[in-house]
Amino acid sequence: MSTETNKAVIRRGFEEGINQQNPAVYDEIIAANYVNHNLPIPVPGPEGFRQMLGQFQAGFPDMRVTVEDVLAEGDKVVTRGFFTGTHLGVFNGIPATGKEVKVPYLDIWRLENGTAVENWVQLDLLGMLQQIGAVPAQ
Repeated sequence: MSTETNKAVIRRGFEEGINQQNPAVYDEIIAANYVNHNLPIPVPGPEGFRQMLGQFQAGFPDMRVTVEDVLAEGDKVVTRGFFTGTHLGVFNGIPATGKEVKVPYLDIWRLENGTAVENWVQLDLLGMLQQIGAVPAQ
């Protein structure tokens, strides 16, 4: 697959899967053997991805991702951006606070034949916890 095709696959995951709340898209763009090397997923593949993302969406049901940069080379795609949302549900055992968050992220995806097989994600989780008041701000 071309780098442009790979970039389009990853953008589709953010736009259709998260922003349009269409988790069925993950069956098309996440490989059965997909693993995330930084965020725990209970099972590999699209179902594990949906479950991991579901934890975020349960806590932040209005979650939206803004992708600011997309770079690609070979079989890898890198995105940088942020997600916003309002803490309206339980997240990692933390009851809803009603507070809004803006959480920057950087991730790397590796694709094979147009589907994501690996992912490395760096989120500012400490900053998010500080924004909802679960951890004192510095």
